[in-house]
Amino acid sequence: MAKEGSWPERGAVAAPEGGTSAIWGECRGSGAKPYLAAVHLDGAGGTAYKCSCPSRKIPCKHALALFALWTQDQVALREDRPEWVATWLSGRASRQVRARASAPADPERAAATLREREESVGAGMDELRLWLRDQIDAGLAEVPRYGYGHWDRMAKRLVDAKAGGASSLVARLPGAARGDGWPERLLERLGLLHLLAVAHQAGDALGERTRAAARARVGITTRAEEVLAGGERVHDTWRVLGQRLTTAPEADMRSRRVWLRGSRTGRTALSLSFSRTGQAPDTPFRVGTDVTAEFAFYPDGHRIVPAGEGDTATADPPAGGTVTDALDAFAEAAAEDPWLDTWPVVIDQAAPAHGDRWYLADPDGTALPLNTAQPWRLLAVTGGHPATVAAEWSPGEGLAPIAVWDRNGKAVSL
Repeated sequence: MAKEGSWPERGAVAAPEGGTSAIWGECRGSGAKPYLAAVHLDGAGGTAYKCSCPSRKIPCKHALALFALWTQDQVALREDRPEWVATWLSGRASRQVRARASAPADPERAAATLREREESVGAGMDELRLWLRDQIDAGLAEVPRYGYGHWDRMAKRLVDAKAGGASSLVARLPGAARGDGWPERLLERLGLLHLLAVAHQAGDALGERTRAAARARVGITTRAEEVLAGGERVHDTWRVLGQRLTTAPEADMRSRRVWLRGSRTGRTALSLSFSRTGQAPDTPFRVGTDVTAEFAFYPDGHRIVPAGEGDTATADPPAGGTVTDALDAFAEAAAEDPWLDTWPVVIDQAAPAHGDRWYLADPDGTALPLNTAQPWRLLAVTGGHPATVAAEWSPGEGLAPIAVWDRNGKAVSL
């Protein structure tokens, strides 16, 4: 496998102090898509490997073959690199920054460290505002000719400023500058980044949840232990609306989002868990059940940490609404978190409809586009008839069904 012909795309990333910090490549396999492999050579936690192949061995044969090619001087330094490489390296840098700040020696030192980080993040976000202004002043016409170095310099500066979340958002900008409609898409992302920088500067002048959302997007995280110790506690019977499992090959990570709704409070809760690619993230919740329990909420008001054991019982289908109700619910949530990219909605008597693409329509005929061209599982459960459907709504992607209740009231995960 360590042959040049097996790696039509490969390259090395230069280290700031000289030499090579990482190598990456796309290896031809038996399938239509190549395996994406990378090796991080100068990480604080030692050499790290990633690959999109299903092997559980670390490093896998693809990473070893890439390493062998590099030792034979067959992997040259390149300024450009795919988005998945930039995102993976940015994510590793962010985790290393968090790891270095996770073990304070004493309260006074912890307070001093926090002040230092706040000052560093503030300086980084000020630089981001100036950089964004430069992008708009220069115009977007030359963007397709920019190399990855144009974006990486700002992303790396934000990592240095301990703003890993903002760095990841900048690292994704090259992906927005491709395909049809890229100027509008890129301008929207630049605008959201500017809004994030302004929101961080506003600080306590913002509402509590908006401020918490901005800090989380910048990369200032709150640990689960802190949430359990001082977070808002809400006891209710929580109906499990659905779950969605997503994979980020560039970060070697899988995530599971489970959405719940309080029967008494109407509060939306998000249980978020992670695992490495190839493993399933844990979750204590099952679609189609009610969980009577107390949750501790993160400062953003949505993500939760269970505060103890709960009682689980089979539940009826959740109360749903129209498409207009769904959009109103998203707008209300986005008013507190303008960077929100997905939100759970429940539509009653919803039926699949097909025109130029697939839609989900309510009894009034109002419809939202589905984010898939093949909703066969939804069609198989409903037979095309109206049903209660829970879904995630993302304005840029469409509606992603996550659960449906059949005519017998049984929940089926999608």
